[in-house]
Amino acid sequence: MRKIAVLTGGGDCPGLNAVIRAVAKSAHHYGLEVLGVRDGFRGAVEGDFIPLTLKDVSGILPRGGTILGTTNRDNPFAYETKVDGVSRILDRSSDVIKNLKERDVDALLAIGGDGSLHIALKLGKLGLNVIGIPKTIDNDLMATDQTFGFQTAVDTATEALDRLHTTAESHHRVMILEVMGRYAGWIALYAGVAGGADVILIPEIPYQLNRVARAIQKRAEQGKKFSIIVVAEGTKPRGGDIVVERLVSGRFDPIKLGGIGAKIGNELEEQYGMETRVTVLGHLQRGGSPNSYDRVLSTRYGVAAVDAVLESEFGIMVALRGREIVRVPLHEAVDKLKQVLITDPLLIAARNLGLEMGD
Repeated sequence: MRKIAVLTGGGDCPGLNAVIRAVAKSAHHYGLEVLGVRDGFRGAVEGDFIPLTLKDVSGILPRGGTILGTTNRDNPFAYETKVDGVSRILDRSSDVIKNLKERDVDALLAIGGDGSLHIALKLGKLGLNVIGIPKTIDNDLMATDQTFGFQTAVDTATEALDRLHTTAESHHRVMILEVMGRYAGWIALYAGVAGGADVILIPEIPYQLNRVARAIQKRAEQGKKFSIIVVAEGTKPRGGDIVVERLVSGRFDPIKLGGIGAKIGNELEEQYGMETRVTVLGHLQRGGSPNSYDRVLSTRYGVAAVDAVLESEFGIMVALRGREIVRVPLHEAVDKLKQVLITDPLLIAARNLGLEMGD
């Protein structure tokens, strides 16, 4: 092994630069050359590569975002390409392999979530040496206890809840905080418990509005004139559907979620006369510096990925199991989403605290 390439795919999150730094520093320590792929798989298809020297990664550990750029579109297996002035969707995975081969790249390290690692897995089946590094604030990748970026996103949501508490108490209102997470409720559950929410609504447990309203009314009867609700963007009512903001073509998952907080707020006002205010945290959860936990986890992932390259073990993802970084088959990470189980210890603890889950 002489040369590796690294890319960041999907949505950005805190800790990406920490991984890039760890990959570059560890690789250079062992005498490997490192190329960065610009803007995720777009750069791999178009041949947009840059060298990553120690100077290039100096000082990026605390920086949010990614110095390489990223995109949640540009799937090489369904790539929008102009042919004779007309846009067509083509399979250009062979271009990825050709571009890497022309640059004598021995292995590709793909930092990404479900969509990006699905693509990496398919490229691996075509003969490319790939290693996955789990990234998503949603924490919904199987085969790893935790993805980097998650803890920082939880911290951001928790701080938002702390701030909403004071204004909710002052105005005797119901405050609703809508957080990310897509089809998994990890951010909502952890931030809800850490931020002292009264109601936590997650995709894994379809809610009943009357249960939510009753929990708020019960608090009012106890002299508590305000309530805090945390809702994950992929949450849906019992017997109902998720709220879709719009469809975005070219993405691995074209559904852009958003609006469940406003839906619940409007219904609580219309049906129960409760004054509500809704805050959508949105991309604030993705931005900013990673916290210390995510910096350390990102660094460990980057070093472990280079170790796997040196041992020529490919088609794997580095993963956190307990306190150890291990290697797992890449397909195990993307076979299905990791969602909150009814038996999850924190979910049980939340119920024992008297928090309303909507069911």
